[in-house]
Amino acid sequence: MKLNKLQIVLLLAAALLLGFLGAYAGISIAGDKDSGQQTASRENLEEKLNGDKSESLTGDLQKVEQAYALIQENYVEEVDGNELVEGAIEGMLATLEDPHSSYLNLESMDEFNQQIESSFEGIGAEVSMVNGVVTIVSPIKDSPAEKAGLRPNDQVLTVDGEDLDGLNLNEAVAKIRGEKGTEVTLEIIRAAGDPFEVVIVRDTIPIETVYSDTETIDGKTTGIIEITNFSENTATEFIEHLSDLEDNGLDGLVIDVRGNPGGLLNVVEDMLALFVPEDLPFIQIEDADGNIEAIHSDLKETKDYPISVLIDEGSASASEILAVALQELDYDIVGQTSYGKGTVQTAVPLGDGSSIKLTTFKWLSPNGEWINEVGVEPNIPVDQPDYYYANPISIEEPFGLDDTDPGIANIQLMLDGIGYDPGRMDGYFNEQTEEAVKQFQKDNDLSATGEVDEETAGLIDTRVIERIRSGEDDVQLEKALEELYK
Repeated sequence: MKLNKLQIVLLLAAALLLGFLGAYAGISIAGDKDSGQQTASRENLEEKLNGDKSESLTGDLQKVEQAYALIQENYVEEVDGNELVEGAIEGMLATLEDPHSSYLNLESMDEFNQQIESSFEGIGAEVSMVNGVVTIVSPIKDSPAEKAGLRPNDQVLTVDGEDLDGLNLNEAVAKIRGEKGTEVTLEIIRAAGDPFEVVIVRDTIPIETVYSDTETIDGKTTGIIEITNFSENTATEFIEHLSDLEDNGLDGLVIDVRGNPGGLLNVVEDMLALFVPEDLPFIQIEDADGNIEAIHSDLKETKDYPISVLIDEGSASASEILAVALQELDYDIVGQTSYGKGTVQTAVPLGDGSSIKLTTFKWLSPNGEWINEVGVEPNIPVDQPDYYYANPISIEEPFGLDDTDPGIANIQLMLDGIGYDPGRMDGYFNEQTEEAVKQFQKDNDLSATGEVDEETAGLIDTRVIERIRSGEDDVQLEKALEELYK
């Protein structure tokens, strides 16, 4: 296989243009799905990327061709030319030190297209590379990852016992993804806790991206719309849900993008056009030359009801675009500071079905703020209850009366969170902790020994996850509803 001029020129384009976009079956790169080439500046980019590629190779590019030929003709073992080309692309992208720029081969592109359509298999988690460690940005709602208790900022150390150290993000993702019904064991470290293992059965990831409900607050009908990601049909779904709520009489609205890792740029633009009036841009796009283009809607008036937005550390990319735009319209933002991804990505096809995902733009808030690596800070900060952030219980020997261990403090935190008072939270297993464990065991048809063994620990983990997913103690939502009409 000879490396032709077109391939090398495309390699050069990858090296000279910053970029990003992509996704994988059931596990995807954080914010990878951002796209959009509708505006003038984005059309100019397309012209640059698809310009004349017939120029002869000169300078450093000749070195690339020489290296390719040298390896092909002289290496002691047989070499796959396609692997050399892909390695060259990945090597150049690695020099950008941009976790959002990578190469998508044919398989990865197929999986990316599936996720754009919100139909794919895997564990259902968005990931990024943070300080060289594969990190969960957010588990997808109702996915195996969420049901297993994975949370934003969990770090993945090993996959099925294989260390991820030294692998790039695509290589790590390839080990995690897989077919429906198969198992994968992830070693996770959360905050300053000890590593623990999570066994996840891969499944079909839910395709629905918008959910709605209503709450009556002081006689006022409040709509709650949850958006899990921004896929192809999300704007259409959102408009339908919002229209139904408004048709039935809507006094206020809460938009929930917690744990939403982002998605298609044009989709969030379509949604913001419903809220941001024409005199204020709902987003600004800045290209590599510093040129800024403000994007406006044709909306004449804002909504006549109050709106608030729920965000957390798992809200990234398109979620942040929505949140900061509404924040600068003086709507309340409730929750925790968001992820902090202020770049836009474009998929650049290489002619054979593969693509390079490149960070091609910065996005700025309506007022020109860049939230990259900073995030959107809520004007009403609210943390969830402490047990939301507990680690799964790791048991080597059963814990019992008079034992002392940091793991016991974690168990006490979890017991308290699910309604069993352990009497203390300092890691000392006293008589009240024993009674709390016995009561939990009785309520769950276990032998009431008062000791925490593997079976009891596993069930405590399960009950904590179930309580979190039930929303019973969702103090962030409670605060958003409480503040909406003030």
